[in-house]
Amino acid sequence: MNIEAILTQDKVFKTIDLFSSFADKLLEKDEYRQGFVVYENTITALYEACKPEILTREKRPLVFVFQYLRGVLDAVIAQEDIESARQRINDLLDQSVITAKEDSIEEEPKEWGIDPELRVPAISSGVKWNLANVDFEKIREKFRRTEYKHIEIADLRAFIQAKLDQMIKENQGRISFAQRFQAIIDTYNSGGSSTENYHEDLVNFARNLKEEDERHIREGLSPDELELFDVLKKEKMTQKEEQKVKLAARHLLKRLVQEHPKVLVQDWYKDAQTREKVKQAMEESLDHDLPESYDRKLFKKKCDSLFNLVYEYAVKGEKWAA
Repeated sequence: MNIEAILTQDKVFKTIDLFSSFADKLLEKDEYRQGFVVYENTITALYEACKPEILTREKRPLVFVFQYLRGVLDAVIAQEDIESARQRINDLLDQSVITAKEDSIEEEPKEWGIDPELRVPAISSGVKWNLANVDFEKIREKFRRTEYKHIEIADLRAFIQAKLDQMIKENQGRISFAQRFQAIIDTYNSGGSSTENYHEDLVNFARNLKEEDERHIREGLSPDELELFDVLKKEKMTQKEEQKVKLAARHLLKRLVQEHPKVLVQDWYKDAQTREKVKQAMEESLDHDLPESYDRKLFKKKCDSLFNLVYEYAVKGEKWAA
């Protein structure tokens, strides 16, 4: 990438395509983007440290070019904070009317500004996708048409990451999805797949994520009941056993959060006696509902796993367990 090529333009920030090209290259591999971030942090810190004693006469155009490019990357990757990324870019432009290069002291300085209409970079769509309504064929078609394929991939990847984080918070049993997602990324970064295959793998993963997000509907459970069911279920269940385990999950959740006497009293997890009461209530509920095929060893294993899950949520002050 020839960053200095930007300075040959009449106005540095007028040709957004140059920044699109640079951002696309930096997003090709994680190591490229990570290295750039370290470099940009360093030059920005040095520039700020030098002001105003050394650089009082002239500002350095390239400093702001790097900062603007960093803002472009942030807008692509941090979708959950895209507005603040865009505001950061606009603030950079507001604070700096970048002057001419130092090697042109005899010429009237050029102004390196940006047209107001181009203030917000038109690189990332910044779309707040709804996974339930995503058209995967349109995503594929857009990727085939776009010139900047790595930007498109980064946009899709950021969306998947945000949605995956949310889904794991709702159901910790989905951690395997995070492992699969990371494996796709690692395979590409190590050169194990082409750009096109990488995008296709991400699209297919997003489709699987959508199916998982909607699984509670197919199972006839609420999202919270589904999480308990996932902990309680075992391999090779009959249809009748499966229905009993679903009922056990539904009854247990109701016992913990709705019925009286109340089980999850305030700060229950802080006291050994109240912890034991919660554990006993869970075991009684499950003993009543789980299939007879759950022997003593399996029953204890499931009870312990479920108690640990509820305890962890309570300690973190999350969901219905607090």
